[in-house]
Amino acid sequence: AMGRNACVFHTSPHHLLPILLLLLRTWWGSCHPQCLDYKPPFEPRQPLAFCKEYSKFGCCDVEKDEEISGRFYNIMENFDHSGYAACGKYVRSILCQECSPYAAHLYDAEDADTPMRALPGLCGDYCSDYWRQCRYTLSLLLEDVGNSQQFANLTATIEEDHRRFCEFLVLKDKEYCYPSVLTNAELNANLGLLNEDPEGCLELCLQEVANGLRNPVAMIHADDGTHRFFVAEQLGYVWVYLANGSRIDRPFLNLTKAVLTSPWAGDERGFLCIALHPRFTTVRKAYVYYSVSVKKEERIRISEFTVSAHDDNQLDHSSERTILEVVEPASNHNGGQLLFGHDGYLYIFIGDGGRAGDPFGKFGNSQNKSTLLGKVLRVDVDFNDNSAPYSIPSDNPFLGEKEARPEVYAYGVRNMWRCSIDRGDPVTTEGRGRMLCGDVGQNKYEEVDLIVKGGNYGWRAKEGFSCYDRKLCQNSSLDDVLPIFAYPHKLGKSVTGGYIYRGCQMPNLNGLYIFGDFMSGRLMSLRENVTTGEWQYNEICMGRDQTCRFPKLINSYYKYIISFAEDEAGELYFLATGVPSATARGGVIYKIVDPSRRAPPGKCSIKPSPVKIKGKLIHFHPKEEYVINKKPTTTAVPTTTTTTKPTTTKKKTRIVIKKPPMPTRKKPKPRGRGRGQGYKKARGGWRLWVGSVRLVSAEGLPDRGRVEIFIRGQWGTVCDDLFTIKSGSVVCRQLGFSTALAVMKRAVLGEADDSVRIFLDDVECEGGERSLLECKRSRVGKHNCSHAEDVGVICDSDCINDY
Repeated sequence: AMGRNACVFHTSPHHLLPILLLLLRTWWGSCHPQCLDYKPPFEPRQPLAFCKEYSKFGCCDVEKDEEISGRFYNIMENFDHSGYAACGKYVRSILCQECSPYAAHLYDAEDADTPMRALPGLCGDYCSDYWRQCRYTLSLLLEDVGNSQQFANLTATIEEDHRRFCEFLVLKDKEYCYPSVLTNAELNANLGLLNEDPEGCLELCLQEVANGLRNPVAMIHADDGTHRFFVAEQLGYVWVYLANGSRIDRPFLNLTKAVLTSPWAGDERGFLCIALHPRFTTVRKAYVYYSVSVKKEERIRISEFTVSAHDDNQLDHSSERTILEVVEPASNHNGGQLLFGHDGYLYIFIGDGGRAGDPFGKFGNSQNKSTLLGKVLRVDVDFNDNSAPYSIPSDNPFLGEKEARPEVYAYGVRNMWRCSIDRGDPVTTEGRGRMLCGDVGQNKYEEVDLIVKGGNYGWRAKEGFSCYDRKLCQNSSLDDVLPIFAYPHKLGKSVTGGYIYRGCQMPNLNGLYIFGDFMSGRLMSLRENVTTGEWQYNEICMGRDQTCRFPKLINSYYKYIISFAEDEAGELYFLATGVPSATARGGVIYKIVDPSRRAPPGKCSIKPSPVKIKGKLIHFHPKEEYVINKKPTTTAVPTTTTTTKPTTTKKKTRIVIKKPPMPTRKKPKPRGRGRGQGYKKARGGWRLWVGSVRLVSAEGLPDRGRVEIFIRGQWGTVCDDLFTIKSGSVVCRQLGFSTALAVMKRAVLGEADDSVRIFLDDVECEGGERSLLECKRSRVGKHNCSHAEDVGVICDSDCINDY
């Protein structure tokens, strides 16, 4: 039987209706736009000819529309002209609900704990009209979805009974059933637009794409068709990730012996940035920015490397050539950005030298054009193999100015952290080539700047829009370029510059500048009003309730936002960590996802060029990811005899939900609460053996709770790092259940007190082990977590294994 549990139901045909109603029950929760493939709706690339009402926004492309049209005409071949006229509108409307932007809700597909409906949920009045006019089409609709044999006896009975007919079809949510869902003003007011909460915060979601990184400071791509991305860690490693998410085990670059940094949280020194030559396929060079100590003197070093002749995924470490070194008077304010502009020149962003208030000299380093500190530099690194490391572009703004360094492109910057180049609108190219930077403030304000040639960005005279050094601020010759946006320290104390979204997958985000704050963890956005030139601010928050209940998506992230990134296709990411130390493996890369609208299927397809790999691939496993165990088709009604194993879709989230195929249900053996496999009968009662598990639940529930394992004569907890649904299933099977429904992380099911030891960490099971001790894991008692990361499990209590 195809059911939620894949357990055999021993019943007779007259009991099918209650079972059917159970399988078609609806979820009484919030409704959000979602298609039956568990993705957001879209605007089809061409207007639909059959389900025309969904041509602007829905869940069908032209191919799907044609398929539904074919099903409609196959059904209507059973009718004469009068029957066609009377029933065609009902059959068409019901079939076209697969194209509704609320298809997932109408088919009860939003809730992972309930099976999908065979037909969309109808409103009561509409169902009554349908029953009076065309009730005998029900069997044809069910036959159309492939359930003719299983529904045959049932439909013959309920087609004559109005109450039972509509109990079968009606969705109890009166506002969200068809056709009311089309006229619900609240639901449809902003349909297809970016979700906003009542305070105007834009609701977005995330997808985890890499983890276990040590302060990931930069992520770049090669723009060479491979869709690889390169991730730099503050320690001095750079790693290559392929388009499928796997990582090459050999680093692209290893400068850990040269890089100056430390493990203490907040150290601004280290490997800070990498940029690839814009013609990387032919000019196989990379440029890096890192801190170094030379004869006990701290410096910033910008170096050039050449790709290895033997491996496209490694730099030749012996090829390093120093482009530029700048002495740092203090250990902070190191800047740390390299990027190539659309003009082909290399831009270098250097901090003001550190300490507080730029105390160096009469006006500070930033206002002094004879020093490179506190500047944006522009140099030409082309054709330098047999000459100086770089030359000066002929149009650099201060080239002829006495005592000014010719490299200077802009000045008056404090400590710019993360800059980007706007790709431009994909249709109009509006904005192409603009350079935006976040500049970290001193005491009161953080700012975002639009970099222009020759611009003075005001520091230390100004901080944001306000005066910092009042004497310098009143100087009429300052002529500074004001920020496009500044925010006070109540919102955050260390801006991390971002990108203007120009990708394909999320059309609603086009033109939105997304950035963040390292200290507060706040995500923010700006959108330019092209008429006034002003930038409108909106905070970004994680989608609530059902908003992010899509496969692979999550709605939480680590606080410390280190950097933003753009992949080769223009999709946006940010890099964050829970522990801001160069040695802590707490770094995660998140892809930014808009759940309100996607591009139409096929529009954003990419075919990465092949990459020759030397070494091994390390496959990616997300720590968090939402998963739904439902096929994007209708679920069959159980019969009385056969057992079929459903296909499964792998997934995870803060709540990990996955239901693997289950065996035929057997009569369970009696079980005491909290006791499962792992007990041996001995004199005087039951005796535990090493590796026994239990679920500790504050509510006393036997099928869910904090996982505890018996080792060394006592119970201890298990950390949630790397713990997946496979590990959860090992626990549940020990306790007599068939499988795990969910893995609950971050002590959601209860946190042990300090008297309880932590026994296991980094547990990775394949799923077939008899105990967690047989899984790949850290040594017993060795861990780097707290009880705030105690893992919990929810087991499937409907199907119980007989051991």
